[in-house]
Amino acid sequence: MGQKMQSYAIFETSAGFCGIAWNDVGITRFQLPTRDAAATERNLLRRMPEARPGTPTPDVAEAIAETRRYFDGEAIDFSRFTLDLGDQDEFFLRIYDAARRVGWGHTTTYGALAKELGAGPEAARDVGQAMARNPVALIIPCHRVLAAGGKIGGFSAPGGSTAKARMLELEGVHVGSPDRAQQSFWF
Repeated sequence: MGQKMQSYAIFETSAGFCGIAWNDVGITRFQLPTRDAAATERNLLRRMPEARPGTPTPDVAEAIAETRRYFDGEAIDFSRFTLDLGDQDEFFLRIYDAARRVGWGHTTTYGALAKELGAGPEAARDVGQAMARNPVALIIPCHRVLAAGGKIGGFSAPGGSTAKARMLELEGVHVGSPDRAQQSFWF
């Protein structure tokens, strides 16, 4: 079976420039904000070099509008948007479904998410790996999944743990400050 055509758009929010990609099934990738459109586009295309700029479908246009409202501080539920996560591990898909149920202003931990899925504490590492590989950060709200003890944990998006903390603060959730090495995100 051939590869599905991937389209993308770069758009500005109050937090910077985001990117979104989609195919005829649903949203395939989301890029959290960076300071400029070119950097966002490079980050997006690094993971999907075959994608081409396109005119957003009505669903994608709505996701863009909702993203702008999110970064303006409005409580947004992204769980209604259709995703195409490609060839993901079945357990990762279950993790992503569970993470999508963690709503605005709420958090969970890697271990609690593993337990919710009926897995033992050793699966917390798998949850962490799934969050690190999340192709649609924000839409699957991996920023709401914390390390043990409510610590911020890692975040593979631009800005690292500082970006994660700022997104949570936007939602009214305050966690301890991230490691100094991670404090580079500006929004």
